[in-house]
Amino acid sequence: MELIEKFGIAAQAIQKAGALVITAGAGMGVDSGLPDFRGHQGFWNAYPAYERLGISFISAANPSHFEADPAFGWGFYGHRTNLYRSTIPHYGFNLLLQWIFNYNLDYFVVTSNVDGQFQKAGFSEEKIWEVHGSIHHLQCVKPCGTDIWSNNEDVPVDERDMLAGRIPECPRCGATARPNILMFGDYSWLSKRSDEQEDKFQNFLNRRRQDLLVVIEMGAGTAISTIRNLGERLGSSRQALVVRINPREPEISKPHLSIACGALEGLTGIQEILLKGGSM
Repeated sequence: MELIEKFGIAAQAIQKAGALVITAGAGMGVDSGLPDFRGHQGFWNAYPAYERLGISFISAANPSHFEADPAFGWGFYGHRTNLYRSTIPHYGFNLLLQWIFNYNLDYFVVTSNVDGQFQKAGFSEEKIWEVHGSIHHLQCVKPCGTDIWSNNEDVPVDERDMLAGRIPECPRCGATARPNILMFGDYSWLSKRSDEQEDKFQNFLNRRRQDLLVVIEMGAGTAISTIRNLGERLGSSRQALVVRINPREPEISKPHLSIACGALEGLTGIQEILLKGGSM
């Protein structure tokens, strides 16, 4: 099936949908200029200092650094915080919001990304489940309690050695604060905020049990398959069409759609059909 035919099927499904589930992995941010951490080389291209140190993404994204060497831990996460704060979400986010408005769609966003780009683009905080947490929220490294609070910290980072110039602290006990993110080898992540978001998503699914559900999945690879697995579960367990947009790993079983391109290209292709009235 040609790409334009798949865009047409997706466009027609969106027009008929009762509700929309938007799911996204790391590939969603590439069109906004965010780095692709796929493989060691992708990570090192974004952070040359770590290549010199021989440190991989998995090694850098480890909570143990916040206890053993907080300046190192916050060097990586402080830099990422600053990057995400300065990034403008690409036009694909706006297209999704247009579809929600134009076709009066109830919706929910599920993402493994911790960058907060959906909130920045204008999606409701009450309709987002961040399965791995958010860099824009903090917790105690111990943790000394169950508190999760907004990340309003300004953390300068020296990009020559990727060390932070200041270390955020827990307001309750004075220990180092860390992002409220599920990291590799994590033993102290507080999942309360994410769990509450998941409950809202389940309530959404229960409300929309009888509706035709369209799942738009973007940039979710197999290395960490949380998002892909969710779409496939929804596609096999209820009246749903999954539209998988992925340039490298688009495969999904029929009747679901496999669209081999980036997120922005895929969303733009669907939009072009919608502007023609949904027919090819």
